[in-house]
Amino acid sequence: MKKLEDIIDHSIDNSYIKGIVVSLHSDDRSFIYAKGNISTEQQYFIASTTKLYVSAIFLKLAEMGKLQLDDPIIDYISPVLLSGIHQYKGIDYSAKITLHNLLSQTSGLPDYFLGKRKNGRSLQDEILAGNDQTWNLERVLLDISQMKPPFPPGWKNRALYSDTNYQILGRILENIYGCSLTDVFKKEIFEPLGFRHTYLYTDVSNDTPQPLNYKKNVLNIPKAMASFGADGGIVSTVEESMIFIKAFINGFFFSDRTLKSIQVWKRIFFPLQYGIGIARFKLPRIFSPFKPFPELIGHSGLSGAFAFYCPSKNTYLTGTVNQIAKPGTSFKLMLKLLNVW
Repeated sequence: MKKLEDIIDHSIDNSYIKGIVVSLHSDDRSFIYAKGNISTEQQYFIASTTKLYVSAIFLKLAEMGKLQLDDPIIDYISPVLLSGIHQYKGIDYSAKITLHNLLSQTSGLPDYFLGKRKNGRSLQDEILAGNDQTWNLERVLLDISQMKPPFPPGWKNRALYSDTNYQILGRILENIYGCSLTDVFKKEIFEPLGFRHTYLYTDVSNDTPQPLNYKKNVLNIPKAMASFGADGGIVSTVEESMIFIKAFINGFFFSDRTLKSIQVWKRIFFPLQYGIGIARFKLPRIFSPFKPFPELIGHSGLSGAFAFYCPSKNTYLTGTVNQIAKPGTSFKLMLKLLNVW
């Protein structure tokens, strides 16, 4: 385990990377370690890893026959609210978007977070500049209705990573269950897994989670973190994240048949691909200095958080480097750790 600790120790630069917490687990061994300004018990924002929790619920409902992934989303959310959100070359495709399209990032809906708005800036630009703000689904849909979709839903195997998809999925879950997304997560995930430290961040006065870092500065954006919801609002710990990813992979929510069926990969941005509610990281052999060039399936977040399973080593990895400005750091760290695991 000393080699693992050394890798993590040397990844702390006390400039951008001020703290790292990591857990690895396989059948015969486990490892948990923290270095810098974070502990193994510390709660942190898992950011877009939240999407995996949303996927778990939809995949469970689909396997139980309570919905079909090919159902159009207008079956679950007001058509009036959705009207005009996807207009491509003069045709309104809003009513043709399915649950599958949202989960698999194939809806073609623009990303409300990264897409340029009327003022020429993205919401991400404003947030990273320290302009903390609140939004809801209605504002999200208004923003994207003024952006140009890159393709129609399900078009030619295309995919576009868009946080908008999961904002909509969050509202759909609330409509299906007739309660808040907080309560949906409690009912379907947090309570069944016995979580005591994992929750959806909604209270802007809550300063318990580890503060986010952007470059050399702390990024204090509680309004934004409380607005992400289904696309990035969960707070957890390295140990409870480990419990979740193992449950996701090992049949707690749905069968192995379903797990295999969602691994139909479409490129989103190199070297990440997206399946149905799950992401895949795999470097081509020519780019990777590590052997056996491991594939990782799971999800990561803009905060530097991650929860992945490595099939070739039957190993699970969770944790965070808690740095927004260096999105590749988590993946480099995971590959280094797996190389000596």
